[in-house]
Amino acid sequence: MTSLTTVNMTDIKSTRYNVTLWGANLGMLVLLVAGMLPLLRISAVPGLWRWLYAAGAAIVLVCRIFQPNDAPTMRARRLKRMEFWSGVVWATGVFFVFYPQAGATDWLAFFMAGGVLEAYASLAMPAALKAKDKEGAGHRNSK
Repeated sequence: MTSLTTVNMTDIKSTRYNVTLWGANLGMLVLLVAGMLPLLRISAVPGLWRWLYAAGAAIVLVCRIFQPNDAPTMRARRLKRMEFWSGVVWATGVFFVFYPQAGATDWLAFFMAGGVLEAYASLAMPAALKAKDKEGAGHRNSK
């Protein structure tokens, strides 16, 4: 058993990163389920999808706020910020879920916009990290 004073800071950052990453993934799954319930007209408990959507958006937003942004390249850092903004977009959608004068599908625009931001950032991140690896390999070979 390790004492608190002997814990390595990289272990703490790694643990924080993993917790926030898996938490955000869980929140996105909750958002997906909440978004599909009204679209498929599944209403075992009326209004349950609203609370699930709010909970999923809150989980994603909190995880993205606390996720470390120590990406190696500028492009990767921008993509990390884009993931944060997808959480903000989903949280904005929560307003339209509960706002009585909002249209029946206003929340859906924010649900889709957050999904597009998240999908782009998730798909572009490996390429941004791969470019960093190629750049580092080029510098090692030129010495």
